[in-house]
Amino acid sequence: MTQDFSTLSDFRALLAAQPGADQHVLDAAADHNMQLTKPPGALGRLEDLALWYRSWRGGENAEIAAPQVIVFAGNHGVAARGVSAFPAEVTTQMVLNFQHGGAAINQIARANGATLDVVALDLDRPTRDFTAGPAMDEDECVAALQSGWSAVKAEADLLVVGEMGIANTTAAAALSCALLGGEAADWTGRGTGVDDAGLVLKTEVVAEGVALHGGQGDGLETLRRLGGRELVAMVGAIARARSLRIPVILDGYICTAAALCLEHTQAGALDHAVAGHLSPEGGHARMLEALGKAPLLQLGMRLGEASGGALAIAVLKGAMACHAGMATFAQAGVSEG
Repeated sequence: MTQDFSTLSDFRALLAAQPGADQHVLDAAADHNMQLTKPPGALGRLEDLALWYRSWRGGENAEIAAPQVIVFAGNHGVAARGVSAFPAEVTTQMVLNFQHGGAAINQIARANGATLDVVALDLDRPTRDFTAGPAMDEDECVAALQSGWSAVKAEADLLVVGEMGIANTTAAAALSCALLGGEAADWTGRGTGVDDAGLVLKTEVVAEGVALHGGQGDGLETLRRLGGRELVAMVGAIARARSLRIPVILDGYICTAAALCLEHTQAGALDHAVAGHLSPEGGHARMLEALGKAPLLQLGMRLGEASGGALAIAVLKGAMACHAGMATFAQAGVSEG
């Protein structure tokens, strides 16, 4: 699969030209929904989800048969500041665990009939410490975007993206603070479980990064300066899914921070995406509120690795199964009220 950009400017132009939802299909789906054997609105958000999904995929009988989950992994130079409870080596170790089928995401993806792909991004070459300068130069950022873009399977009918990367909650907090404002403490949580002293240090590091890079450009430029390769790759994958008209389920705190950068580059860039779940990590609820996306699940999950988003596949599958499989009043011989 080829990508259609070689610079950040190219990518911005691509985002501006992305397809939108099909209003004619949406209208037909809404009409079909009103004929199903249930009181109007009785399935709640499942009805809205079915209409949204069909507006991107089409087809009255569009059921979800080929969901794809992608976990992107990257290492962060800012980890050297001691912002995580785990060393950077854990990123590589967890990638091996994903590849051997031993992580939570392996079990959740399998249970929901999804394929799982793991994309490791230059783990032996961390990004630069964003408190000293931009995390990536343009070529590095574009390469990560291309990796995410190329990882999406054209035959997928639903995409969930997630991540693994020690110190990436620090990057996510810095991105959120830079784009949405407020104080570093408003966005910084314990991540992998840092103690009180670690949280103070982490908050200081986030504040340093935002002071250096905040207000220097749009969401994509902010991502280049404060993000990591795995966050950039998620942006590339979400954008590629849009070009293929594949709906997306966002994962938790870090995935949402990446998505926030996309929306702050091109308004409406996330119209094909829903929020899979709400993480208790500091700031996630405020990020979702800023994006206007209500989470499908709230289970206290803060693992990352696409786990919450992949669990929400079942909700969307249920919505589409009802929409496609339920009888109409006429088919069932049931009188409409």
